[in-house]
Amino acid sequence: MLAILLILFIILIILNINLGSVSVRIGDIGKILFDQGANITEHDIIWKIRLPRTMAAVILGGALALSGFLLQTYFNNPIAGPYVLGISSGSKLVVAIVMVMALSRHYAVSSAALITAAFVGAMITMGFVLLVARTVQRSSMLIVSGVMIGYICSAITDFIITFADDASIVNLHNWSNGSFSGTSWVDVKVMAVVTLLTSAIVFLMSKPIGAYQLGESYAQNMGVNIRLFRIILVSLSSILCACVIAFAGPISFVGIAVPHLIKALLRTSKPLIVIPACFLGGAIFCLGCDLIARTVFAPLELSISSVTAVFGAPVVIGIMLRKRERG
Repeated sequence: MLAILLILFIILIILNINLGSVSVRIGDIGKILFDQGANITEHDIIWKIRLPRTMAAVILGGALALSGFLLQTYFNNPIAGPYVLGISSGSKLVVAIVMVMALSRHYAVSSAALITAAFVGAMITMGFVLLVARTVQRSSMLIVSGVMIGYICSAITDFIITFADDASIVNLHNWSNGSFSGTSWVDVKVMAVVTLLTSAIVFLMSKPIGAYQLGESYAQNMGVNIRLFRIILVSLSSILCACVIAFAGPISFVGIAVPHLIKALLRTSKPLIVIPACFLGGAIFCLGCDLIARTVFAPLELSISSVTAVFGAPVVIGIMLRKRERG
């Protein structure tokens, strides 16, 4: 199964580089990548536009899927995810405030500032979600509360964008709908460092995560500090979600659908296998959705979140129906 996923991953990378308003022959891609007498226009299209965008889809898609896996582990709920619980919307709100304030004063916003703002928003929203989780017993009420928090944050964000300067609105509009377009190599370097470092820490935590999946009592008997473990789990999930929001905006359903699909395909929930597979699955899912978003109605481009919702929402409905049958 992993071999099939890797083959699909390679095929989608080639297609994302190959297809677009200007089609580049697959045979010329190798020449362009290695600077072997390639056409200047095609060289610029691939190196300055398509390749950074493809790398962003790989890195941020993997980060989003991994963030969803951590939240599902924390809440022991297959429907938990950064978008459904409102964490993405909270990050989006704080980033929008920072961007509007900076752009109105003609300041450039650094990648570090955006990630920090998104992380602060994620942690604030996560705090509200955790408070709700303590007061409600049913997981369905937790999800409903998360959705409501998300709607409130989105409404405030729309209000801010409505009364922002024209220049700010242009920059915020595409970002607020979710998009990998406009990614530069500087952005790719920053998101790669943050995401890969955080993902490595998550992978190193495979053993305590596996113990936690079997129950808190079992994890404590295995020597896991539950309180510290939960703090680390929430922090890592928020960092991954913040990185996605800072560079691509809110992207729906990836964090819920991909971990569930990966577990179903591999027929295991062992973190040592599921964690790298989730990252790979998230990359594949976002590569495919981004390819559809920019090619189906070309030259018009759909928001990535619209496409991920079309493919991710049926998976969530399937999870809920299966849960109801078991209940």
